[in-house]
Amino acid sequence: AATCFSSKPSRHEEFESLATLLIFGAGGHGKVVATIAAYVQTWERIAFLDDRAADLKIVGGHEVLAGFDEAEAVLKEFAQFFVAVGDNRLRLELLNRYLEQGHKAPPLVHPTAWVAASATVGDGTLAGPKSVLHTDAHVGLACIVNTAATVDHDCVLEDGVHLSPGVHLAGEVRIGRETTIGVGTAVANRVTIGRNVLIGAGSAVVEDIPENVTAAGVPARIIRQS
Repeated sequence: AATCFSSKPSRHEEFESLATLLIFGAGGHGKVVATIAAYVQTWERIAFLDDRAADLKIVGGHEVLAGFDEAEAVLKEFAQFFVAVGDNRLRLELLNRYLEQGHKAPPLVHPTAWVAASATVGDGTLAGPKSVLHTDAHVGLACIVNTAATVDHDCVLEDGVHLSPGVHLAGEVRIGRETTIGVGTAVANRVTIGRNVLIGAGSAVVEDIPENVTAAGVPARIIRQS
């Protein structure tokens, strides 16, 4: 599912106010998600699932209730969930599994993000602080648009994409499913990057990149087949 936003999407005005949020993953990305969720102030209770639950107990002031294998039982206690797993494929797989069971996982948009009214943002996607999703951009399910990343007009991010902090996409860029773009990378107008691609940090992508490769450099060149 995808949602159109107004230009000021703070505090989840687009969604019914539901008071409990279960976050899958209490690692680095999970802590970021919990911090943003607490800042948004939509949820009265935020808790984690993590396979290290027996050792972690509390992360960032929020309970770690159980491992992923107990998700179905624990989800019954929560109105919404968010998958905060760094692995693109697993993040998308978990999101789809529990959406299909009828659970709700809306996008999480930081109040300082700017999202055009004509942009669409899929379920389970994060738009981090100072990020920008511009006119007619489409961002799929379970994507991460990290801190200060910008997505210009008419871009398409397929499901499970991760834009690292400070990534900048020019207009009409298309990024395939489960691809990661490294921190500080710039992608030129109308470039297409295939699915399951890793673009190294600080790269400049000025021509199309096929699927299932690692590319890096200025300009970016393929350095490895996946």
